[in-house]
Amino acid sequence: MEVIIVNNAELAAKKAALIYKRLINEKPTAVLGLATGSTPLKLYSELVKMYENSEIDFSRVTTFNLDEYVGLPEGDKNSYRFFMDENLFDKINIDKKKTHLPSGNVDDVNEHCAEYDAKIKHAGGIDLQLLGIGADGHIGFNEPTSSLTSKTRIKTLTKQTIADNARFFGGDPEKVPTHAITMGIGSIMESNMVILLAFGKNKAGAIKAAVEGPVSAMVPASILQMHPNVKVIVDLDAASELELRQYYQWVYERKPDWQKDA
Repeated sequence: MEVIIVNNAELAAKKAALIYKRLINEKPTAVLGLATGSTPLKLYSELVKMYENSEIDFSRVTTFNLDEYVGLPEGDKNSYRFFMDENLFDKINIDKKKTHLPSGNVDDVNEHCAEYDAKIKHAGGIDLQLLGIGADGHIGFNEPTSSLTSKTRIKTLTKQTIADNARFFGGDPEKVPTHAITMGIGSIMESNMVILLAFGKNKAGAIKAAVEGPVSAMVPASILQMHPNVKVIVDLDAASELELRQYYQWVYERKPDWQKDA
């Protein structure tokens, strides 16, 4: 696990975007695992700028999103499909047929989840998976006590997650769906590379637990310690509780330039 500490969220987004740029330019058919919420917005903005400047071509890229709410009407502005279209897909030259999200409106949820994992494998697996992290250490909608080997499935959201996501529903927790379909922790761990972004003091405890604490289902993100290629990119606030933050900074500053964007 590599911890990269930068001054602010804008610099973190630029750093992550350079990794995407290198991957897609080296492998135009890259398979990307994407995330939603407020954390990746600056990254998506950087990727759009790179596309507009002809630095990245998304025409052959395939994507799989982490999750989707259960029960929202098709086209609902709070759905993650709407989020992805509005913030990324409609602004780049990606083939929408190659953009995949779980569906929250299917008759057989278990079958749909199994098919989603099968589609990922058929595409060759995810080259680069993007993650945010919840204040309780969840990734995707894999809440604390989730199996560390879980596959895509339906999950009941915790009260904390519902409260955290209420800001997207006019501040009303009652409007937030109580269930979501999420890529499992085991599915995430099969990705070739993972980038985890975190910004702000409210994520500092979760980052400390995920990076420096024991591997535990109580902190789902801690399993990333077992992945061979993870970059945790955080701002100063999110890094503020890390005991070894000065060491992480010292190491990163001394890496060769080619390795920093790999």
